[in-house]
Amino acid sequence: MKPPSAHSIAVAVLVAGLLAGCGDDKAADTSPSSTTPATATASGTPTPVMDPGDGGNYRPQLDPTEIAAVIDNPYMPLTIGSRWKYEGDADGKREVIEVVVTPERKTVMGISAFVVSDTVTVNGDIVEDTVDWFTQDTAGNVWYLGEETKEYDNGVVVSTEGSWEAGVDGALAGIVMPAAPVVGDVYRQEFLASEAEDMMKITAIDASMTVRAGAYTDLVMTQDWTPLDPEVIEEKAYAPGVGLVHETKVAGGSGSAELVQYTPGR
Repeated sequence: MKPPSAHSIAVAVLVAGLLAGCGDDKAADTSPSSTTPATATASGTPTPVMDPGDGGNYRPQLDPTEIAAVIDNPYMPLTIGSRWKYEGDADGKREVIEVVVTPERKTVMGISAFVVSDTVTVNGDIVEDTVDWFTQDTAGNVWYLGEETKEYDNGVVVSTEGSWEAGVDGALAGIVMPAAPVVGDVYRQEFLASEAEDMMKITAIDASMTVRAGAYTDLVMTQDWTPLDPEVIEEKAYAPGVGLVHETKVAGGSGSAELVQYTPGR
């Protein structure tokens, strides 16, 4: 369940020594207009690091021996069988988004990743069908290892744009939910040059919100964007014990979705 875009709502590995070539200096600009990724220290604490914009300083070293058996980060609990149902609008259309953590596994860079299904329908017709691959490191950070996505028009696949896999053609994994969220920290969630460059900034860790599924407190709030389309910014809310509960475009268009039902897995 990648933190979704406005048209698809819907998170590894301990970094040994952390991201090669990265230090502990804070980036001077961590606004959504910058291209600032982050490293993860052995304690799970992120340290934003300046990046020239092409991923040149972003070199996560993923160790398959430092993978947790489960994904139990409270803000992105991906237990097998968990289901989330969202409803919202994008481009003037009402959407229903269903996310399921399947029992399947996908081996990515020697890591046995969890497989999450993400299906978007409009008026009962599938418009997007995606499988995402996630893992969690022993520090508690949730990493995103890739996706296979298909867009449909009248039941026919018309695009697989945006698909990528860490370790293939230069693609690199990223953190989608840190073990210890800190306001102001910035993460690169994925990296495949000119194809997948989503980024995230933590903006709050104590927010409150009511959606159709219920009232939530202690929310982690993020702003998400990509240097490939920097005018579009999305705000997302993650509730402890549940995960993503709401998202909305705050710049570059309109669209939102909210959680209407959550069923935890085992």
